[in-house]
Amino acid sequence: MAELKKSNPPNSYSMSRSTKYAIIVFVLFILAATADYISRPGILQHAIRLFSQINTQTATILCAMLLIGALIYFVTRPRKIFLIDFSCYKPDPSFMITKDETIRKFKQFLGDEAAAFHKKVMDKSGMGDKLYVPSSFVQLPPKFRFNESRSELEMVMFGAIDGLLEKTSHVKAQDIGIVIVNSSTFSPTPSLSDTIVNHYKLKVDVMNYDLGGMGCSAGLISVDLAEQLLQVRPNTYALVVSVESITNNFYSGNINKSMMLSNCLFRMGGAAILLSNIPSDCHRAKYQLKHIVRTHRGADDRSYKCVSEEQDENGVTGISLSKDLMGVAAQALKSNIMTLGPLVLPITEQFRYLSNLFERKILKMRIKPYVPDFKRAFEHFCIHAGGRGILDEMEIHLGLSEWHIEPSRMTLYRFGNTSSSSVWYELAYSEAKGRIKKNDRIWQIGFGSGFKCNSVVWRALRPCKTTYIGQKNTAWVGEIDEFPVHAAKMMPNGC
Repeated sequence: MAELKKSNPPNSYSMSRSTKYAIIVFVLFILAATADYISRPGILQHAIRLFSQINTQTATILCAMLLIGALIYFVTRPRKIFLIDFSCYKPDPSFMITKDETIRKFKQFLGDEAAAFHKKVMDKSGMGDKLYVPSSFVQLPPKFRFNESRSELEMVMFGAIDGLLEKTSHVKAQDIGIVIVNSSTFSPTPSLSDTIVNHYKLKVDVMNYDLGGMGCSAGLISVDLAEQLLQVRPNTYALVVSVESITNNFYSGNINKSMMLSNCLFRMGGAAILLSNIPSDCHRAKYQLKHIVRTHRGADDRSYKCVSEEQDENGVTGISLSKDLMGVAAQALKSNIMTLGPLVLPITEQFRYLSNLFERKILKMRIKPYVPDFKRAFEHFCIHAGGRGILDEMEIHLGLSEWHIEPSRMTLYRFGNTSSSSVWYELAYSEAKGRIKKNDRIWQIGFGSGFKCNSVVWRALRPCKTTYIGQKNTAWVGEIDEFPVHAAKMMPNGC
């Protein structure tokens, strides 16, 4: 595996499993080494005599020290972070557009050659025929203006948050103490989080943050930020909203094919997530946050430049996806799982990996690198649905079955690349299928510009079978039984 140059700590409050094992082995060794000495009659009798001589004052001091130590432990120990619920926005059918309609509009607006390229990519993209675009896209000529971008994001954000508050009826909007919004390419003033505070009339001491320019992995970065804030602000609810502006993202040029790819892949969507550090919420919550691992390979120029917002020769702005993207993503994933592996893998898998590494590096044996079996660490995988090429490579390199990769493929097929919110559509798919059982472990993996690879691990606190009764905007309502469908493999890069 590639050498991990630099990455953020997985969790400031987590201790690696290997460290725990080392401490246990050390304590057992000390006990074994001193057992014979302690068991001698003279030593034991002397200890009993000393204990009987302790007066009331000394005993009081010892008890006070013990209580103070226990108090310090309970005050400084990390708070448990719970995922109460989440909601993925499902646009109104009036925003749905077929591939043929999309190509026809591209042809009218961009010309025959550009439309032919878009058709070639979309036919092999693994995306279906029921995708959503903003109203600005369907007009001729399309209106890619500021007001249209804001209207699009307000519709998605409010739709997702309304759906979330409908699910979490015991939590009111005024109970929310932290608001975090991530949107890579659209950052208006007032900010998107300010817009949420105003729309839902949140309390005056609410903490709000906006993350911009951080790509498709920004949703998991927002979860990391929320976790850190919840560690220092007790009894608080945090709202995380992941959205992306298709209106602001659209490349209206017709000369740069690497920038046309984003037109083919990105579609409208968003998600709202409610987190809590209130202990009593463990009975209401769906999941508990276990680990966060963030990896950033921006020090490498090739990684830094593989996804970027640029202007073409005519000065038209768009998102450029490099041909190096697949290789960069693979290296970022390797770096990420080198940190994640010791936290989640069984000790047997860690031993096999270390043995293989020793044989290859020290003994110079010509054998294949051992890829740990992450299916022994997780029951469910939510891999960013950036494109079919990414999903194909992840399925191969992680040794996943069609069942494991199905939520990601079906999300790409049904909703396209919804950027940072795609991992939540995938989790919603697994819930709608009734797959989530108590104590199941879920691995969310996000890739994004910079280049970043981020992992978040959840543990299910109860079975999660979503019924969607009375909920209008839930992502898979009324159609989950139609899936899975066949989606052919092997195609282009995605972000």
